Amino acid sequence: MAHNGRVSDFNAQIIDEFRANSGFVQTAGFGRNLILLHTVGAKSGEPRINPLLALPDDDGWLVIGSAAGSPKTPAWVHNLRADSSVTVESPGIGGVTTQQATVTELTPDEWDDAWSKFTTKSDAFTKYTETAQGRQFPIFRVTPTD
Repeated sequence: MAHNGRVSDFNAQIIDEFRANSGFVQTAGFGRNLILLHTVGAKSGEPRINPLLALPDDDGWLVIGSAAGSPKTPAWVHNLRADSSVTVESPGIGGVTTQQATVTELTPDEWDDAWSKFTTKSDAFTKYTETAQGRQFPIFRVTPTD
């Protein structure tokens, strides 16, 4: 299957598995805790697809710009800060659901509670802080608009 925009081989595998299995991804243990976030490159204007661990939050999801503990903020974070209107593919009943959504970055007051949800989900997030050189990972709320 062809993918729009630049997608790593690993991400392409995850995207294909997500779409083929109604949003369930066994690779890396994602299960149904994954969304495909469609953004537009802030500099390139090109469409991008990012498979992201997503934790349920009210009617939407929380996603985190951890970049597996890289000291560098992932490109999709810059894209969201430039344009908060996105398309989301999420696991749905009987298949993948595609919705328009808006994204808001959590405030410092909201951050601690959301961070604890990620560290409870996986110790990997705590380990990521060891290699991030002090970078605090931005957390975003993705809320469907349709």
